Amino acid sequence: MHVTHLSLADFRSYARAEVPLDPGVTAFVGPNGQGKTNLVEAVGYLATLGSHRVASDAPLVRMGAERAVVRAQVRQGDRQQLIELELNPGKANRARINRSSQVRPRDVLGIVRTVLFAPEDLALVKGDPGERRRFLDELITARSPRMAGVRSDYERVLKQRNTLLKTAALARRHGGRRGAPPGGADAGPGADLSTLDVWDQHLARAGAELLAQRMDLIAALRPLADKAYEQLAPGGGPVALEYKPSAPGEAHTREDLYAQLMAALSEARKQEIERGVTLVGPHRDDLLLRLGQLPAKGYASHGESWSYALALRLASYDLLRAEGNEPVLILDDVFAELDARRRERLAELVAPGEQVLVTAAVDDDVPDVLAGARYAVAGGTVERV
Repeated sequence: MHVTHLSLADFRSYARAEVPLDPGVTAFVGPNGQGKTNLVEAVGYLATLGSHRVASDAPLVRMGAERAVVRAQVRQGDRQQLIELELNPGKANRARINRSSQVRPRDVLGIVRTVLFAPEDLALVKGDPGERRRFLDELITARSPRMAGVRSDYERVLKQRNTLLKTAALARRHGGRRGAPPGGADAGPGADLSTLDVWDQHLARAGAELLAQRMDLIAALRPLADKAYEQLAPGGGPVALEYKPSAPGEAHTREDLYAQLMAALSEARKQEIERGVTLVGPHRDDLLLRLGQLPAKGYASHGESWSYALALRLASYDLLRAEGNEPVLILDDVFAELDARRRERLAELVAPGEQVLVTAAVDDDVPDVLAGARYAVAGGTVERV
């Protein structure tokens, strides 16, 4: 699979941009701040419905514009598809496939798949658990686009449940009788917890599906990540991935995971009502990354952390490729962050990819093995050289 043409309208710094793309390597080269990353960010958005740089869509719309459009022609074998996303901050985004009538944005998921390497990846090792959860969930959705609906359902239920718990917590602080049983009719004025059991069931059902997918993914990634780390830093491993759930237990089937979550929610209910927030579920879990016998976070050196982050991305690429739809590889200003040894090894590993998009400030930052098309990016223009 590869993108043959990228079109942007009012996306980031571009009022308009038309960029033909070939299979193989394409490098976007130009000084910082000229829009190189904006181009590959648009491709990544088509694959994930999100940016690797910002949490909301508003910064993606060019200043002064009301909306942005990202459009791409995609080829997979003999099949071509045209996908289009319209970003409307504060309103619902819109999507089209092959200029058909409007579809849901998440219906485009799976048409473009990407694996993106960026300086922000260091947060996978050194950052907070949210960075690692996002890594897992985006990869889950790339493998199975239907999981976008499960994730959306989970987030919706979590939001509703947190609102209910917050109301109960405020009621207890400002009017509940001291000593009243938590979660009952005496939780306080305005605190109707009669629906909490129902929300627990919804949260546990969606959460069990998400947990099952995460555990299956980690099992598939473990050997691939260890192999990739050895390729990048021979003799520096081994590495190991371990899931740390907020609901402890040994369950693996969806029904057992559901029961495990329900039990954990029941046990945590008193504390949740006191604090006004959901304390159990996939949104509180973490992925523990080990290097040798120690956690990578806090113990790995800067170079080891970089190698670990890169190994996770390479493992993701190998996994998606093995499942039959090779992703677009995006390397956003990565080589300038690496020492010469890691730079060459990474370049050699990704060079055979069906489509590799690279950004760099200067030509010398692009390793020789990544020979291919070059675009000069400056002053809002993208010109092939």
